Amino acid sequence: MKVISLNVNGIKQAADRGFFEWMVRQNPDVVCLQDIQADERSLNDSVFFPPEFNTYFFDSIENPEQAGVAIYCKTMPKAIMTGMGFPECDFEGRFIQADFDKVSIGTFLTPHGSNHEDALQEHKYRFMEGFKNHLIKTRRKRREFIFCGTANVARSPIDVSSWFVNQRNSGFLPEERKWINEIFNELEYIDAFRQVNKQDKQYTWWPDYERAWKLDEGGRLDYQITTPGLRNIIQGGSVYKGQRFSDHAPLIMEYDID
Repeated sequence: MKVISLNVNGIKQAADRGFFEWMVRQNPDVVCLQDIQADERSLNDSVFFPPEFNTYFFDSIENPEQAGVAIYCKTMPKAIMTGMGFPECDFEGRFIQADFDKVSIGTFLTPHGSNHEDALQEHKYRFMEGFKNHLIKTRRKRREFIFCGTANVARSPIDVSSWFVNQRNSGFLPEERKWINEIFNELEYIDAFRQVNKQDKQYTWWPDYERAWKLDEGGRLDYQITTPGLRNIIQGGSVYKGQRFSDHAPLIMEYDID
């Protein structure tokens, strides 16, 4: 099973940059998109609905031009679930899940946070706490899960440029790193990409200026998080940098799942 995840930072902009043509050529089984920034009803062009895929959206109720997530899948899922049961997620379109025979695949979008506005950073922390609680409950279920999405947190110094300076910035604050490492250590979830790729500078996001991209100054803010039972079937992972569809890059993972 090939699973691609990407924060498109606006699905219409990504389409203009050729994302959907690229996506179809990749022949994935599941594609998880974050930050679509669009009401599904406004997506009138057929480019957003490739015939090879079943397509499901979860828009923001409060402001459809912000946040929002989507799942594209070759196989029709047995069920679709939206939301995680708390307002920072459910009112803002930050989680959707597709259930298949052998695995459930969800896509999530953590708020950005802020270095300068406490209210925005607190909003991010509330989402993080709600998501962690959801992951705790998920461990009690008798099936396997893959959670694909933007955590907006770099896990360790090898996952962010200028890590010492960035310890003062949202996205690499000590509290944020503690949260994400609790997911992988205490809750025993698997960082799928790091399971197969230990190299540094494997970034999935770069600040929105050309110099950062050219100098490769960014952070690994995007993850595929799996339940422990999938640890030994993760076959490969890569970050695609051949084309730029947004300020994030596609994360491509391969699993030994039919």
